[in-house]
Amino acid sequence: MDDVKPGLRERKKQRTRAAISDAAIALFLEHGFHRVSVAQVAEAAEVSKRTLFAYFPTKEDLVLHRLADHEDELARVVRAREPGTDPLTAVREHFLAGLRERDPVTGLNDHPHVLRLTRMILDSPSLLARMQGFRAGAERALALALRETAAMPELTARLAAVQIVAVQWTLAQDNAQRLADGEPADARHAGALADAEHAFALLENGLGQR
Repeated sequence: MDDVKPGLRERKKQRTRAAISDAAIALFLEHGFHRVSVAQVAEAAEVSKRTLFAYFPTKEDLVLHRLADHEDELARVVRAREPGTDPLTAVREHFLAGLRERDPVTGLNDHPHVLRLTRMILDSPSLLARMQGFRAGAERALALALRETAAMPELTARLAAVQIVAVQWTLAQDNAQRLADGEPADARHAGALADAEHAFALLENGLGQR
């Protein structure tokens, strides 16, 4: 079946959303997240504040909406895994592939624009707090995927999801912090890979196997 292309109205909404986001990011990177008001963003994007809030309910969403698509990423990986592949192996391979491809979600991307965004997020308590909402959403989505595709009891699925998400977020934050401090992604890759292998081994074997 052919993909359904968005209609004119939807394409216009997508362009407006992108224009608002681009204007916001440019202002935030130039002046600082907390020094730019929503009104200034709306003026730069040539929209009303009401229109802006229709697309982005909070100021933090202007920055972090680009991460929202990743909220259920681990759940999608688990659901799409090959027959006979256990969920943890699927997640591990996905994360390692992300490291190889320098996926920004792994924290291992040193493109100047990505680095500037990372530094801004790390320096903003409100942005970091908002990211915790994405983390909680990722845990809920993954727990549901584990229950439905791996027949895990509810508590087991919830505990597994919390641990898996925590490991991936910790690895990504460590990488992001190192790159924000000036370490090149290529130089960090071997260490990031070793850390990931160690972390997923702990998940698989338990803390007694260090």
